Amino acid sequence: MRGMTEITPTDSAAGAAPLDAEQVLRILEFARSEVFDRTYSEGMGLVEETAGYLDGVGRAASKRLSRTAALAYAGESMRLTTRLMQVASWLLVQRAVRDGEISIRDAANEKYRFTARRRPEEPFAAADELPSELKDLIRRSESLFERVRRLDETMYDPKSEAAAPIGAAAQLSRLRDVFGG
Repeated sequence: MRGMTEITPTDSAAGAAPLDAEQVLRILEFARSEVFDRTYSEGMGLVEETAGYLDGVGRAASKRLSRTAALAYAGESMRLTTRLMQVASWLLVQRAVRDGEISIRDAANEKYRFTARRRPEEPFAAADELPSELKDLIRRSESLFERVRRLDETMYDPKSEAAAPIGAAAQLSRLRDVFGG
């Protein structure tokens, strides 16, 4: 695969910490996994579903809201689309890693990382008046956002507690523990 063979455990790009062999294995394992395929499908499906809602039923529903609720609708729609674009961008980078279109070293660069650190968002006034369909899309996008944030941390942040070895990487780690090395 193009791009995959150029990575070594000590390689690092500007904005990226050096990668060790377990990280490289963890990243490749995830990018080639069924979990990634399901997450990718879910993320891209949610992007399409949200776009369809906001351009169709949601647009009509927003016109029936009070002025305050309409402002909340606009604000929440912006948050929702921003959140989903961050998720979609990260998923596309991981797919590019899987397909050999981008090296793991490059994917580890901060510009590709899912570095968005969520600050608590104040609810908009009249947010409780928003259509239930929009509230459901918001809830699902927040759940997906958090899952992708944890995946990014697990794969690319070696200091993270979430970065414990998984799958084949865990087996290699256990073998090293038993046999040394």
